[in-house]
Amino acid sequence: MAPHRAPEPPAGAAAVTENRTGLGEFDRIARFFAPLAADPDAFGLTDDAALLRSSPGRELVVTVDAMVEGVHFLPDDPAELVARKLLRVNLSDLAAMAAAPVGYVLTTALPAQRDDVWLADFARGLALDQATYGIRLLGGDSVSTPGPITLTVTAFGEVEPGRAVRRNGARPDDLVWVTGTIGDGALGLLAATGRLVGATPPHREFLADRYRLPQPRSGLGPALAGLATAMLDISDGLVGDLGHIVETSRVAAEIDAAAIPLSAAATAALAIDPARLSLVLSGGDDYELLFTAPPHAAEDFRRLADRHKVPITPIGRIRAGRGVTVRDAEGVEIRLSRGGYRHF
Repeated sequence: MAPHRAPEPPAGAAAVTENRTGLGEFDRIARFFAPLAADPDAFGLTDDAALLRSSPGRELVVTVDAMVEGVHFLPDDPAELVARKLLRVNLSDLAAMAAAPVGYVLTTALPAQRDDVWLADFARGLALDQATYGIRLLGGDSVSTPGPITLTVTAFGEVEPGRAVRRNGARPDDLVWVTGTIGDGALGLLAATGRLVGATPPHREFLADRYRLPQPRSGLGPALAGLATAMLDISDGLVGDLGHIVETSRVAAEIDAAAIPLSAAATAALAIDPARLSLVLSGGDDYELLFTAPPHAAEDFRRLADRHKVPITPIGRIRAGRGVTVRDAEGVEIRLSRGGYRHF
């Protein structure tokens, strides 16, 4: 994680490029990040690059995700939770290709006012989830910015050759499946920003936690290799992300809105305001797995759900054609103004 070397700053820019009140760049890396890079191939973060060796008979899977303050997390979110979400959204991408996590590189672009206390909390969050998910820091970069905070992780995983699950394998008559519960992330953003009107404090707390700390299905994802025909994780919204599968697979999908699994908190939120269903369908930030598979795989999924203690629910079917259709309990099509979140 060698530091970025910028040209000499213009007059008056020292507050942007130098941390005068705490540790300097090299000391920050040595104190907060080098302890996370115990792997010998990371060289203690003293070099500009690391070695990455795949296990014999395995293929590497690579993914990258960025998080920007005010877009992907709130400015007052605890640094520890920001770090854990950053790592987990990348772990979710690996799980969605049936890959087991191996290592990651990290880039931090931080304003000068984010002091060493913030960094210590951030590093503690990374350490917690490195231990939980068996992944290691390999290197990265550290730069300053006038703001907002911008964080990027590139994560590496391993999968048996030919066993990675892509988005393009869905076929007519496959069922559409999801893990966990849907809509908690988008409703959780409302809860975290005080906009989930009518919700009880326990429900607000549950949903806000789901927004701030997703649960990547790192154990279950690799177990779906050979069963799922297409898969991704729900980051931008159920309908929008299913749209990616049907587009690349050149098929259509039909979803039964009544079959979508909801948490007790999300069920209560919909009872207060049924219009929130559109947010459940298109809001994103769930980081659950969304995949297709033939109907005969249902028994396998029941066993996997029991083994990993993660619900796996069929919510629709793949058809010939194009696009995604959502129907209510009476079979009437639900029209949405958008399918999912888009940055541009």
